[in-house]
This record gives sequence, C-alpha cells and structure tokens, in this order.
Amino acid sequence: MEQARLIISSRNYSSWSLRGFLLCRLAGLDFTIESVDVNDPAARAELLLRASSIRIPCLLHEGLRIWDTTAIASYLNERFPEAGMFPADRAARARCRSISGEMHSGFQALRASLPMNLRAHRPGFRVWAGPQADIDRILYIWRECFETWRGPWLFGNRPSVADAMYAPVVTRFLTYDVPLAGPCADYAARIMEWAPMAEWMAAALDEPDPAISELEVEAEF
Repeated sequence: MEQARLIISSRNYSSWSLRGFLLCRLAGLDFTIESVDVNDPAARAELLLRASSIRIPCLLHEGLRIWDTTAIASYLNERFPEAGMFPADRAARARCRSISGEMHSGFQALRASLPMNLRAHRPGFRVWAGPQADIDRILYIWRECFETWRGPWLFGNRPSVADAMYAPVVTRFLTYDVPLAGPCADYAARIMEWAPMAEWMAAALDEPDPAISELEVEAEF
C-alpha cells in the first residue's frame, strides 16, 4: 500500500502545517512530507489568514484525503487508537477536546499580530491589548491543566492532541519575547525539546523558502 503523505506549506510560517505534522508523529504514522510552494495563491492566502478555510495540511492515507487539523486528529485517533492521542480519563479527554477546539477556532488577535516565524526573534516586542488577552487566556488554560493533571504535559505524563495544538503558540511566545514563568516556562521548554518539535525546527531552519514580507513583523516601540 502506498505510504501516507502529509502535504504542508511553509515549515517556518505555517502553524497549521506544524500541528498536522505533530499529530502524525503522535499517531506513530509512517509518512512522507510534500511541500507546496508558498507563492501558490491558495497557500499564500492561508498563511496570511486571507482564506475562507484552511485546507493545508492535508493527509493522504489509504486512499483518503483528510484536511483540517481537527479532522486529521479525529481520523488518526480512530485509525490508531493504541497511540493514545487523547487522554484515557473521560474528564481529561473532554477537556482536551475543548481546549484543542478553542485553539482551532479562537485566538484570532494573537494569530494576526504575532504570526509564526521560527527563524525570527523580536526582543522587546510590544504586545497590544487584543493579543495580550489571548496570551492571558492561553496561560490560564495551561496553568489550569497543570494544576488538575499535574503535568509535565497538559494532560499528565504523555503528550496529547492538545500539546500538538498548542505547540506553535510556544514558538510565537519565544519569537516575540512573551514573558513566561514557573510551570508555563517549563512547559515551553519541554515543547521545544520534544523530539518531533526539534525535528520540525531543524527542517524549518534549513528551509529554502523566501521570506514573506507580510509575516516579518518588526518590534514596535
């Protein structure tokens, strides 16, 4: 049978592509990666948040074509239940789905103001009220998870779909110098040390894609 393929756009800029990759790694799926040209109008519209829907990443598996990260997560969980992508505990599983869905559909101010850019670092970046409210909400979610399920991941001692969904936010916090402390700082470090994340980062730093000027946000003072 043909090997699974994950179609992505930019490793450096695409948070959705990163989520799809992490979900496939969580499932233990054997897959290859295909990249679309970031100058393709459809791919560029998605990266710049100008598309009506997000169709990349897209997973091709066993004759099926699955896009949208929540659909990919649901499919992989059904297809590989032994991977334990969602917590075993019912309450934890419900919360995992809830906060993953919140990340999928929310935090628009953060996405627009602090776009993912793994090759950049913006020390002293000024965060305005809209994205700050999103940041505060995300840190509240993390702290609540750590208090309830005791870490080191959001739902205990192993990564879940929620960690894959929030991992790109960690990179945004690091890029734009968002202050982190205590368990949240520890969690950010853990995400960046996670083997699939390190794999993605290494590939992103070597990616030949040209810079997308609209996503090269500079610090404002």
